[in-house]
Amino acid sequence: MEDAGKILVVDDEQDLCEILQFNLETDGYVVDTANSAEEALKLTLTDYSLILLDVMMGDVSGFQMAERLKSHPSTSDIPIIFITALDNEECTLRGFNIGADDYMAKPLSMREVKARVRAVLRRNHRLNQTSEGEKEGRNALLRVDELTLDRQAKSVRIGNVPVDLTKLEFELLLVFLQNQGHLFSREELLAKVWPSEAFVTDRTVDVNITRLRKKIGRYGKCVKTKVGYGYYFENALR
Repeated sequence: MEDAGKILVVDDEQDLCEILQFNLETDGYVVDTANSAEEALKLTLTDYSLILLDVMMGDVSGFQMAERLKSHPSTSDIPIIFITALDNEECTLRGFNIGADDYMAKPLSMREVKARVRAVLRRNHRLNQTSEGEKEGRNALLRVDELTLDRQAKSVRIGNVPVDLTKLEFELLLVFLQNQGHLFSREELLAKVWPSEAFVTDRTVDVNITRLRKKIGRYGKCVKTKVGYGYYFENALR
């Protein structure tokens, strides 16, 4: 099933843990259990796609455990469904304020548990896909004013006009845009851009940079030369 994942059930009622484990495993999930927050916190929590968490437990409550998870970057995105006998508005609001994804009151209906687990995992999966896609999209584009380099499409544009670059010219521009202000020697550029088995000289770097400057028009003057040292990119149009 598309939203199957690894689930942790944390409840001080061992019988309930076993019932939840059995029912969720029949739906294809991998399920671990813990009978206290202390026991759960010793596990590698980043392995789990979802945590079913009882509120009322021993020395560390489910609320306290959830607050710890939400305060730590590595576990803050793990969805949590609270399960509790405290079925009142104040308790429910506290759970959602901590960052719970859902809330279920005991006694539990296994059909409802399965439905809510599927819904939370599906929603979290969509959110992850969206955030990853947005992140990749942001990282794919490098811009200086109207000069845009698209790492995924391997293309360069000035405004809406495409710029026809060779692979070497594209890689040179990519290195410069990713490291604006950094001074590269010719040897460093050879190591970063040219294939290791290729036989090239310092003059090859100069020739390709000259061609690159011409092709990117007014942005060519942003590729600066420091005589005796090498090249760097600086937005000279500011």
